[in-house]
Amino acid sequence: MIMTSELVLAEIKNGVLVITVNRPDKLNALNKQTIEDLHETLVEAENMKEVNSVIITGAGQKAFVAGADIAEFANYSVEQGKQLSSIGHFKIFNFIENFTKPVIAAVNGFALGGGLELAMACHIRVVSDNAKMGLPEVSLGVIPGYGGTQRLAQLVGKGKAFEMIVTADMIGAQDALKWGLANYVTTQDELLNKCFEITAKIQTKSPTAVKTAIKVINAGYNSKLNGYEVEIEEFGKSFGTGDFQEGVSAFLEKRKAGFKGN
Repeated sequence: MIMTSELVLAEIKNGVLVITVNRPDKLNALNKQTIEDLHETLVEAENMKEVNSVIITGAGQKAFVAGADIAEFANYSVEQGKQLSSIGHFKIFNFIENFTKPVIAAVNGFALGGGLELAMACHIRVVSDNAKMGLPEVSLGVIPGYGGTQRLAQLVGKGKAFEMIVTADMIGAQDALKWGLANYVTTQDELLNKCFEITAKIQTKSPTAVKTAIKVINAGYNSKLNGYEVEIEEFGKSFGTGDFQEGVSAFLEKRKAGFKGN
């Protein structure tokens, strides 16, 4: 059984953990408790062999996550603000980015502020055709604090990131697709089906190779690492895995591989 709470629903379907942020009356805004519950669910999923990928979505049809809960930090001091950002990075945003299993954001409706930052931390984004995405923080006299200034520029380019952040403008689903912020656009009814279609493809591949690919891709965006050197190292390590032996044997024997993730 996976941990579930009032604020974060979790269900395993065919090896896929579906996490639903469940605050529809607040447009699924992220408060402290939601972040804590989300973190605990992800920590548990990291160590569960029966979970090979994750889908994160929001309850209802209006919003994925419409930002952080502003009322909760309205009177914070400078030090409390820094701590809010730091804890969020550690417990959710960097944690998801470096998760060892693929994480897909199923963006149903508004993904604003911390909600867009949550979607951008995921490895793949599938968005509904009514989605609205943006980082409106400058309208409140603050900046994105959960990695938005960095990940948006990585995904859409520096110029578009400047525009979106300093104007606080939202973009729709088709523009998100055009700019590389979304991998796919679907109807709301087909949103989760598309995500499951992607996870089904992933499930046929080597879990060890998928885990390593996530690590190496992320290394290319880490200023402390040389992504090419990490790739060389990890490519070499692949030759010592059971999945490599199985994958090569299956190819040569013209059969379907039965990967065990070792």
